[in-house]
Amino acid sequence: MTPLDAAYEAMVAAADGDDAPRLRFYERLADGEMVLLLATEAVGETLEPRVFDLEDGPVVLIFDNEARLGKFTGIPAPYAALPGRVVAQLLAGQGIGLGINLGVAPSSMLLPPFAVDWLAETLAHGPEEAEALPERFDPPKGLPEALIAGLDAKLARAGGLAAHALLAAVTYEGGRRGHMLAFIDAVAGAQAALARASAEALTFSGVEAGEMDVAFLASDEIAAQAMARVALRFDLPEPVAQEPSAPQAPGMNPDKPPVLR
Repeated sequence: MTPLDAAYEAMVAAADGDDAPRLRFYERLADGEMVLLLATEAVGETLEPRVFDLEDGPVVLIFDNEARLGKFTGIPAPYAALPGRVVAQLLAGQGIGLGINLGVAPSSMLLPPFAVDWLAETLAHGPEEAEALPERFDPPKGLPEALIAGLDAKLARAGGLAAHALLAAVTYEGGRRGHMLAFIDAVAGAQAALARASAEALTFSGVEAGEMDVAFLASDEIAAQAMARVALRFDLPEPVAQEPSAPQAPGMNPDKPPVLR
């Protein structure tokens, strides 16, 4: 069983009208590294997926590990390892469905083109910038467990981007109340990625009309110290050391997204 299998089985077992497991499945699909079956070996950043023409339309195939790809093909085959979000964004608007672990895993399923488009559109919704002056912080209250779990999972993959994160209830100047997630001592250039990850955790938690503010504070700021006294703390893992000369696979560098041919 892989995490995608577990998310799929929870989605299938969910009661009618319970969207939370479905959203968690899509989040797992977007965040996981998927193996995309190619027609030919990748050339630089250009990929040519193998397209299968089925009765319901064309599909490309992804698997959540190389062993499952090998089990499906039965022979060595070219592939690219890409985050699921990248695959969805590359296929969006092309009328191509997505076959996931077809015939080789509990999570075997066909995702129709409209679902691929929905996922890509959902992932494209970024946070909006705003300014407000906090007056008071209190312990977080009334937040659904799905959001806490979603944040914990997202931030577990953000190792090295900040020292830690704090979540607290906040009252702003003028009386507006809400919740704030503050990243403490975030590294330069990581703010956009951390804000987007936080927004996705909120979106995929299933909270209707949910709102959560994201801030970036230095550990010696008064606001950070005030939050630390009452906030729920998320510790980000230490970054995994990588060989500096190791080349990146297509799609793993956000500044150089792959191109489908």
